[in-house]
Amino acid sequence: MATPNLFHSLFFPIIFFLYYFPIASLSDPGLIGVNYGPALSGSGISVTVALPNDLLPAASTSQYFTDTWVQSNIAAYTPATKIQAIAVGNEVFADPTQFLVPAMNNVYSSLVKFNLDKSIKVSSPVALTALAVSYPASSGSFRPELIEPVIKPMLNFLRRTGSYLMMNVYPFFAYMGNTAQISLDYALFRDKQGVVDSGNGLRYYNLFDVQIDAVFAAMNALQFEDVKLVITETGWPSIGDDKRSRSERGQCGGVQRQPGAQSAHRRPGPTSERNYGLFYPNEDKVYNIPLTLEDLNTGESKPVNETKTTVLPVHGTKTKVPDNSGNVSTAVAGRTWCVANGKVGEEKLQAALDYACSTGGVDCRSIQEGATCYDPNTLEAHASYAFNSYYQMNARGSGTCDFGGAAYVVTQPPSAYSSLSNSQTQFMTQ
Repeated sequence: MATPNLFHSLFFPIIFFLYYFPIASLSDPGLIGVNYGPALSGSGISVTVALPNDLLPAASTSQYFTDTWVQSNIAAYTPATKIQAIAVGNEVFADPTQFLVPAMNNVYSSLVKFNLDKSIKVSSPVALTALAVSYPASSGSFRPELIEPVIKPMLNFLRRTGSYLMMNVYPFFAYMGNTAQISLDYALFRDKQGVVDSGNGLRYYNLFDVQIDAVFAAMNALQFEDVKLVITETGWPSIGDDKRSRSERGQCGGVQRQPGAQSAHRRPGPTSERNYGLFYPNEDKVYNIPLTLEDLNTGESKPVNETKTTVLPVHGTKTKVPDNSGNVSTAVAGRTWCVANGKVGEEKLQAALDYACSTGGVDCRSIQEGATCYDPNTLEAHASYAFNSYYQMNARGSGTCDFGGAAYVVTQPPSAYSSLSNSQTQFMTQ
């Protein structure tokens, strides 16, 4: 831990969201339905409810929409369910959006109407990729193209409403991208020597602290040093590939619709993407840790398969979860994808598709009739293929997933996203 010095050492909280499920109508077959009201009512578990990225356009332009959404998904479950925050979108900063802050304002106004604004905060989880500089920590700064359109307006909103900045911080990704400069011990909190930041004089013993202080430095540079910070996502995969064995195999850009919600072990991409969870597909625990008070008191852990095991460190070799062959996104190396916004209408969607497949330089032969990616034969699916191809071939650059509002960035592979497209809300529990 860096030597306590800066203001944030006094109040910096870390929120670990252990579960992240789609919430859908229980009558909708093919989706996992979780009613977080009755399920968590009276449990004392703090919940953050997420408004998905695809609802941002509606939430930003219609107060009636957010009033209805808050009434149905928030007010209906409080105070029995302890809802502490609303996450408006997730990692929307992957591409600048004009919808985010207006949507946050409307959601907050809706909370005011239901007298919930004092107990429930409104924020939006931000990926560390929103930083232009993250090392050394004292030099942390936000990407210039994001500052005026999104960063400053959002930080002003957080300050005005007494909320906090939500950050998703993964030392794993920084380490994997810089193994020659970052030691594994430094990434895993095992470094004994530490590294002194010449800018602030602090000695850092792990990468996690560096990343957090880089965010504080970025806020300080914009004179938002009074805005608090919470960590909404962090973690490390239990299994991964040797870097030399990785490949970006792809078919159809990952846009095929699949039955059922895609669980973590079926995610496309490198093995690490399928090994962030607490359980294996057979319901065995990945980490042999107690998850209930009973487990803590008895020294035994009872997995969901009803087999009791002694609480000891897990030893031995675990079998890697196999690839979901045939549906691997072309964007396996990244964490964002570009999908079509069907709400803009067929005419605008078709015009954007035509642009991507002509002037945009996307090879669209795969979505022609009889080709491998023709099915599902819908305008939205074909547009998602073209938009995501354009977005990836342009290195997921700022502004390359817009197409005049006909597309937007998501943080799940399009195959997983499409299976959740009817979902109205998502939630995370603390």
